[in-house]
Amino acid sequence: MARIFVEGWDPDYGTPLDQDDALSPAEGSVDTSVETDDWAPIEGGDDGVDRIAFVDGVRRVDARLTLDDPERGPTPGLVGTFAVGAVVWDRETRRSEVADVRIERWAVLAGGSGEQMPAVDLDPGVGTTRAPGDDPNLLMMALHSKMRDAEGECAEALAADCAVVADGPLKKIREHATVGYVKTHRVNYLEAPFSGVIAELAPGQRSPMFTIASDTPYARYSWYLRLAMLQGGHSWTGVVRCETSGRLGRDQATSIADRTAAVLPLVASEPQVDPRAPQNLVPIGALERELRHRMGDRGLVYRTLRHAVMREAS
Repeated sequence: MARIFVEGWDPDYGTPLDQDDALSPAEGSVDTSVETDDWAPIEGGDDGVDRIAFVDGVRRVDARLTLDDPERGPTPGLVGTFAVGAVVWDRETRRSEVADVRIERWAVLAGGSGEQMPAVDLDPGVGTTRAPGDDPNLLMMALHSKMRDAEGECAEALAADCAVVADGPLKKIREHATVGYVKTHRVNYLEAPFSGVIAELAPGQRSPMFTIASDTPYARYSWYLRLAMLQGGHSWTGVVRCETSGRLGRDQATSIADRTAAVLPLVASEPQVDPRAPQNLVPIGALERELRHRMGDRGLVYRTLRHAVMREAS
């Protein structure tokens, strides 16, 4: 019989299991034999890598826009700001620093309009981009896509001399060892009996690797690991999914998977500190706070946007 649990995350952040998609079966082929046929928990192994970079981004809506076209009628838009960057952890010196911060502002207009946002006295300024249609939901998706592109570029730049853990699934699959760190489960990639291994994981253990979409350009290795088990938790409490490029050799991917299982639990957050504990890693939480600070005051941005549009209309 199923049991009822109260999730540890603050309800404002939703849940680690996204019921909107009901853990629907994954699209594309999943190969569970890439590492082993003996599906059982695997202990993590720390290879002692010197520098680990944790990459993330934050975004916000600064203002809602209405484009009043006499022929088309009013269509929606928005102005949003995002910031991306990294916390680079030097394990030898036991120091961390925020690096490679990038801040952008974008006016996102509904598809079909040719207007440009007027010059705005802000640093950085406001670029103009288009959503692929008139649906208001597409506006935020367009802003989010811009941010994810910037996160990918940040991760790729740091991958030359760091082991990179990027918050969220990999957007572009390239031949470098970036790890996509997925803390919200929208898709169940494993069917029984393989999925039963997840419930057996102890903190610091991972599932065997499996491949997703192995016959496509988006092929990636993936695995589940448990960061921690909280009091009153269920079988998926503290579980995250990681992925890396399917273009890597299997031995390299195995080494990366072992490292994440050993190292990421060391930087898992505590419930009394972070409302998304333990999945929101300590370096990621610190980076999010710093990035929000660097985006500047939203009220000031809003007033400056209104002034720029009114000046253009006068």
